Amino acid sequence: MTILIVGATGTLGRQVARRAIDEGYEVRCLVRSMKKAAFLREWGAELAGGDLCYPETLESALQGVTAVIDAATARPTDSLSIKRVDWEGQVALIQAAKAANVERFIFFSILNADKYPHVPLMEIKRCTEVFLADSGLNYVNIKLAGFMQGLIGQYGIPILEGQPVWVTGESSPIAYMDTQDIAKFAVRALKVENIDKQSFPVVGTRAWSAEEIIKLCERLSGKDARVTRMPISLLRAVRKSLRFFQWGWNISDRLAFTEVLASGQPLNASMDEVYKIFDLDVNETTTLESYLQEYFSRIMKKLKEIDYEKAKTKNKKQKSKKTPFKANS
Repeated sequence: MTILIVGATGTLGRQVARRAIDEGYEVRCLVRSMKKAAFLREWGAELAGGDLCYPETLESALQGVTAVIDAATARPTDSLSIKRVDWEGQVALIQAAKAANVERFIFFSILNADKYPHVPLMEIKRCTEVFLADSGLNYVNIKLAGFMQGLIGQYGIPILEGQPVWVTGESSPIAYMDTQDIAKFAVRALKVENIDKQSFPVVGTRAWSAEEIIKLCERLSGKDARVTRMPISLLRAVRKSLRFFQWGWNISDRLAFTEVLASGQPLNASMDEVYKIFDLDVNETTTLESYLQEYFSRIMKKLKEIDYEKAKTKNKKQKSKKTPFKANS
């Protein structure tokens, strides 16, 4: 079976590619830059040059492909808008996959996307789900809540460096999941029977609020967090101001998603049936405690090694500066 992975250089996509290769699938990755995607070729993937925003590049990439795993999304710093990538690009990909007679299409959406029509990314995900359902393709929607990897930059690094940790509004408990575990479900979805044209939540073992995550980071790092709360009204004002600049559109749209995280409404769902259907063991799923513990243990060990090397270097310099005693002649 040959599968095409779209968005394979991203945080989630690279884990999907790694998992699929390890499980013996013939993996092809649609990439915009061969240079940036060189690591995928080293892993054993075939690279196909193409871009969701240029539909004419998709036909050749889909030749001989049995299934598609679509992990593509616009980054906040991209010059292309969320609408261009996450809507127009996705529509083009779905249409091209249908024309290529792809047998199964795995799509990553967001949990509760239908409840936030005012949030651009959520509404676009909902519309893409509807378009996919009407396309005639055999598809599987995997609905996510959040990545554990994102918590390192949001909480871990600022706490270690004594920088402010920003919290907005009433913190929503979120069932974050390690992207390696999400990849397990995505790759397993390629061969599980009787799941076509269905949606499944794929979320972590429990939901965590921002306050709980901060306390956990403080305990694991031995450092106190500098928590700064941003009023939701200020966030909305920043969003509106960014809409005046084209370079700020994606950032503005992502800030709208931040309002979801500050709504107080949990992003979580029961996974009992999902584990049974996908024949995976919940006990093998990474918990947030173990994920952050591993991160801080590794970082704290590295910091100690750096401090030790600095102390050694300092001692050597001090010894070299000492003047030996000379007797008078």
